[in-house]
Amino acid sequence: MTTRSNQTTFVSSVLLFLLLLHVSATSASLYDDFVRCLNTHPNSSASQIVIPQNNPSFTSTLRAYIRNARFNTTSTPKPVLILTPTTESHVQASVLCAKKLNVQLKTRSGGHDYEGISYVSTEPTFVVLDLFNIRSIDVNAEAGYAWAQAGATLGELYYRIAEKSKTLGFPAGVCPTVGVGGHVSAGGYGNLLRKYGLSVDNVLDALIVDVNGKLLDRKAMGEDLFWAIRGGGGGSFGVILAYKLKLVPVPEKVTVFRVMHYTESNATDVVLKWQVVAPGTVDDLWMRMLVQPVSSPTKKETKTVRISVLAQYLGNSNQLVSVLGKQFPELGLKKEDCSEMSWIESVVWWNDSSTPNVTKPEVLLDRTLDQAKFGKRKSDYVQTPISREGLESLWKKLIELGKTGLVFNAYGGKMARVSASDAPFPHRAGNLFKIQYSVSWEDGGEEATKEYLNQSRVLYSFMTPFVSKNPRSAFLAYRDLDIGVNNFGKDSYEQGKVYGLKYFNDNFNRLVKVKTAVDPENFFRNEQSIPPLPRKAG
Repeated sequence: MTTRSNQTTFVSSVLLFLLLLHVSATSASLYDDFVRCLNTHPNSSASQIVIPQNNPSFTSTLRAYIRNARFNTTSTPKPVLILTPTTESHVQASVLCAKKLNVQLKTRSGGHDYEGISYVSTEPTFVVLDLFNIRSIDVNAEAGYAWAQAGATLGELYYRIAEKSKTLGFPAGVCPTVGVGGHVSAGGYGNLLRKYGLSVDNVLDALIVDVNGKLLDRKAMGEDLFWAIRGGGGGSFGVILAYKLKLVPVPEKVTVFRVMHYTESNATDVVLKWQVVAPGTVDDLWMRMLVQPVSSPTKKETKTVRISVLAQYLGNSNQLVSVLGKQFPELGLKKEDCSEMSWIESVVWWNDSSTPNVTKPEVLLDRTLDQAKFGKRKSDYVQTPISREGLESLWKKLIELGKTGLVFNAYGGKMARVSASDAPFPHRAGNLFKIQYSVSWEDGGEEATKEYLNQSRVLYSFMTPFVSKNPRSAFLAYRDLDIGVNNFGKDSYEQGKVYGLKYFNDNFNRLVKVKTAVDPENFFRNEQSIPPLPRKAG
């Protein structure tokens, strides 16, 4: 028995060694081929932008923009090469060479994809095009627009806007380290969405490198492709290099607040009313609600559910208290709960709840590299208010599961007035709020990961009666591979339809037509990209 065991161990070791040898050989061979190819293109500086696995900086470069520790393990598939372009011509050459060498190209701008698909692949050989050096921001406050490159972060964008104007902002997300390219191409929502809609509702132009290595602006790419990259995800159509963004007016002072309630007091009443008021109130007000299982503040060793309402109002606190005093007395908002601050200071508040005299806007320039917790996110849309009975059953389920929480993000306002077909993002009129399922943890063990992934899936299943149906919609930027993946075999259109209808509803088939027109060979692909139409036989 011992002899057989030793033989098995020896064979396994040999196979592992041969596999590593093969990977190393593939890496070295592909590196040589890629450098040779890049050197045939003008201004490519090949040796400076190609990082193979045996380069001392490979690991630190890869890890810098991994934002989910689930994909920062020894067993996580690694790219054979990382490409770090600094110019548009580098990107053009990288696309052409990856295509010529028939290797999958993954594009990473900020690394915040919740399933890591901008730097991980199910294909055995792939390279990562890392855009962290493509990060310039040019703000023209007088004309009311900004050009932001894909590798810039939202925090940098907000900071540069505020440098030029105290009364201009941009509607996008609250996390400052998210990359502009990934965020905008997936829709881009934040605390200005009820007033100004999504990021994609405020895009004027774009630059993209297509499958033929051509650099195209809106006029050159045409309106169909321009439509597709405003919410259809960039990774299906090309490499997005920059967006021209329409800036929006904000007052010199905005008001924010955070108010908490627990289910042993009146939290259920608050949530019941929030579902009506938050999507229906004045456009200047956006209210987010966090729903979390926590230890009870009044009963020792007892779990309860805490409701936190976080809000931003484009006006002063007196106006806000008056509005919510009439519309939402259950919340119990008082003037002392509110803080008035500039728009850029509110960006900092949303990031870490700090007040202007504690944290300065310069913190928005910190990219916080190589810092990530383990996490899982999912999404849903609610179109009919959840009943008291439904909410009370939800509190029990949250306490039973123990850690997974929910974020309710109110829609309505401008969101309900934009046509569902105006951009690929379809979740407009008829949606009261979006749900994010959120669980994060720090223990990297297999058991912990299994437990928390399971929690999110059990809660998602539990919520089925309360959310949208046919399709059960989802938000692309809350990437969730549980709802379907594509291996791009003979059934790729049918596989793509499974997740595509959830993310894009009736816009999915238009996205497929655009994909078929601009990338019929499906060079730009990932686990949830838009498939081209199947080729007709003969």
